[in-house]
Amino acid sequence: MKTKRIVMSALGVVICGISVGMFKHASLGVDPFQSLMSGLDAVIPIRFGTLYVIVNLLLLTFALIFDRRKIGLATLINLFLLGYIAEFSQGICRSLLPDISLVGRFVLLLIAIVIMCLASAFYFTADLGVSTYDAVSLIWSEKQKRIPFQYCRIICDLICVCLGAVLCRIGGVNVFGEVNIGTIITAFFMGPLIALFNRKVAEPFLYGLKREQDL
Repeated sequence: MKTKRIVMSALGVVICGISVGMFKHASLGVDPFQSLMSGLDAVIPIRFGTLYVIVNLLLLTFALIFDRRKIGLATLINLFLLGYIAEFSQGICRSLLPDISLVGRFVLLLIAIVIMCLASAFYFTADLGVSTYDAVSLIWSEKQKRIPFQYCRIICDLICVCLGAVLCRIGGVNVFGEVNIGTIITAFFMGPLIALFNRKVAEPFLYGLKREQDL
């Protein structure tokens, strides 16, 4: 069971990084947290991967203060590698799909959304830590116990989208390249999709089909 949790956790974070690169290449909007990161990238002149580490260290401080149980293997992989995995993934997409059509971009976007939600469900269920951003909505939902996780996630995502759009505008970056239909879809549906994949895919994978049937 422990080995399976480690594999689920590590693989989930790596696939999330790959999906971020796919989002960026589709150019139909990135996920809400990445829209905030794109806005920060537009106004802070350092490498994206390094900026990603800095921002996540700040969010890590929040998680350490309010619920250290959310910090684990997945957190460390996400903190130090996800930004660079996203850069690598985007480069691969550029080389394989240099002149992708609008329809192709939309298909790539949908694939990225699905695999990001599925990957997130896997490392949530593995319970070996979550990304520092995911920890914010998880801790919030657990502390106040009135608003379900998926709605806490929607609120956090919408805040990131608004901040990202403002920062992109200030930095002179095309807002609609970063905040677009893909961002809106993930802002409203990523939380519910992760909850669905948790229940229907990740938990049965970890605990077996009998557990899924009992839920």
